[in-house]
Amino acid sequence: MSARSETAYAKINLALHVRRRREDGYHELETLFAFVDAGDVLSASPAERDELRTLGEFAAALDDPFANIVMQALSALPRPRGWAVTLEKNLPVAAGLGGGSADVGALFRLVEREHGLPDDWMARAARLGADVPACVRSVPCIGRGTGTELELVANDLAGTTVLLVNPRLPLATGPVFRGWDGVDRGPLPQGDLRAIALEGRNDLEAPAIALCPAIAEALAALRRTAPWLARMSGSGATCFGLYESDSAAQEAAASIAKANPGWWQMIGTLR
Repeated sequence: MSARSETAYAKINLALHVRRRREDGYHELETLFAFVDAGDVLSASPAERDELRTLGEFAAALDDPFANIVMQALSALPRPRGWAVTLEKNLPVAAGLGGGSADVGALFRLVEREHGLPDDWMARAARLGADVPACVRSVPCIGRGTGTELELVANDLAGTTVLLVNPRLPLATGPVFRGWDGVDRGPLPQGDLRAIALEGRNDLEAPAIALCPAIAEALAALRRTAPWLARMSGSGATCFGLYESDSAAQEAAASIAKANPGWWQMIGTLR
């Protein structure tokens, strides 16, 4: 094995419908996963034992790299020898972008490329996190149950320009789900990606905004730039805008950066 690298594609939830609280403490949900063509970057090379090095803008937000989910994933995947992994942390942490899960997805793809994955890879992925199975393949899909029951969906949004905006405020997932009002507002609509996204919603927006009011400011800033869709991703605080052209997204990014110079941004395209 020579040194290999893989992008951990940022995950966004084009829609996220929470259906009910389960007795096990988790929530039954239906979500529409999509992935941006940019994110963190993992590099791996042979080593005597597994090790992890972190760098990048948000590396300092990882309190204990050795307890990082990437190290847990290394332990979960059989290989003939150790790997030295470098994680370039470009995505904000606790941001609704599945950053840790995306990192694990990239690691799974690296292992698959070198050694193949075990037959039970989906179960191993799900044990690491509810959205890890979706992040391994990083293609548009519907997630049901806790998000691990995947169903492919017709992708008519490949190449769509997306602008991600985060007010640089981390938001833990647990409190947001606990703030959900318990009202089942109905299932995901049917159709292709665009139809489901337009007719869908994110049931976690209201509880997330209650905990982090800056999310409402980010959504308002995006909507002033006239995307065809603006919504919060996951449990927040990242929000996204989808645009008909790259130039429209670039103009939106410039406008938002001028008004909010401290916010994090990233422009990419949907895979």
